[in-house]
Amino acid sequence: MSLSTLFHHLLLSTPVPYHPLLAIIKGLRNGAVYGAKIRFPHAMVMTFLFRSGSLKDKFTWILRATITHSRNLATFVLIYKTLMAIMRRVEGQKGSIHPFLSAFIGGYFVFGTHDKINEQIVLYLLSRITVAFAKLAVKEGYISNPSFEVWPWFAAFVWGSVLWLFEFHRWTLQDSLRSSMVYLYDDSNVFSNLKNFLWHNK
Repeated sequence: MSLSTLFHHLLLSTPVPYHPLLAIIKGLRNGAVYGAKIRFPHAMVMTFLFRSGSLKDKFTWILRATITHSRNLATFVLIYKTLMAIMRRVEGQKGSIHPFLSAFIGGYFVFGTHDKINEQIVLYLLSRITVAFAKLAVKEGYISNPSFEVWPWFAAFVWGSVLWLFEFHRWTLQDSLRSSMVYLYDDSNVFSNLKNFLWHNK
């Protein structure tokens, strides 16, 4: 019996006991793949734009960042889906608090280490859940639905805040964001000839 046939047999003949385990394994796989797909192009662009060093050093950093992101996301998915499966089995159904508890525990142990990769991921999620909670608060009636278009004012506030921080308290900003802003707003002030005015930054 081939591996494919055996897998198909397990899915069809005993879906209840085996499906949660197989879902955890596939979640681990998907976490690793997605983490690598997201991090590799980002690390490639940011490294060659802003990171100094030899070509070997740059590719080493890209590979290390990709592996770290992939491993962390895969580990988190593994913990999350495992805890979700355990709590569902114990209580007989998925409870409303199960996702928060499972992700809380996984987030603490996987993303609790404060490094550049984890910081980027957590801050990315923070921006998303801030908007999500605002939408939920309106839907549930905790705050009234604004009678004007919010997005232009939200965008203006975000850009006004980040540029104010950059000009007067840039040390508070994340390294990658600060590097991008230096390239845009500081380096554009420096030029002495046509070459470093149009073709090269410096």
